[in-house]
Order: sequence, then C-alpha cells, then structure tokens
Amino acid sequence: MTEQNKKTNDEVKDVAQNMNQGEGIYTSEDIEKNKTMAGLSYLLFFLPLIVCPESKYAKFHANQALLLLIVGIAGNVILGIIPVIGWMLLPVFGIGVLVLGIMGLVNGFGGKAKRLPLIGRFDILK
Repeated sequence: MTEQNKKTNDEVKDVAQNMNQGEGIYTSEDIEKNKTMAGLSYLLFFLPLIVCPESKYAKFHANQALLLLIVGIAGNVILGIIPVIGWMLLPVFGIGVLVLGIMGLVNGFGGKAKRLPLIGRFDILK
C-alpha cells in the first residue's frame, strides 16, 4: 500500500468516525457563530432553542443537555426512593452527571459535536 493510499484510508476512517459521533454535518459558520449558545445549553437546555432556533449545532447540544437533565432527574428520583443503597449511590450518580455536564460544556464551547457517553445516542429534539 502506498503512502498516499494509506493517508486516504485514514482520512476516510476519521470522517466515518466523526459522522457516527454527530460531527461533520454542521457548517463551520454555524459552529463559530453558535459555540457560546451550545456551551450555555448545558446550563439552560432551552436557551439555544430560543436564541438561535435555526442552528443545527446549537440544537445538537440542546438535545444532549436535555438528555442529561432527564437522566439526572430520573436517577435522583429512583435512587432517592431506594433505601440505604440508593442513598449511598446518590452522590456517585451526582458526580457522574456533573462530569458528563462538564464534558458537554467543554465540547460545546470548543466547537465539537461529540455525543455524551452512555446517554448521548438518543435524539429527543429533531
């Protein structure tokens, strides 16, 4: 295999991987214009839906933030109902949700459209 063919194959693999993660379908103009809204969506998920409803990039991060909110609330309710063991797992769950939120914030402000681990594969907002 020649060096150019190897480089082309690596580029094709990178593009395929990025498409699976949600990247590659947003214009660079959309990303640059709406990075701030995408990052802020992890604090208020509906903010990009109001400020820039036409942005696919901001809507992607609003969807990820909404998923995180739903998982956080459902997990807290479920673990709060379970006596003793659930109460002990509640802080661990809270730290996990916080870590996912920080990852989303960093990706949103950084111009990346990476899905959150474990929960990011679902699409609520179309």
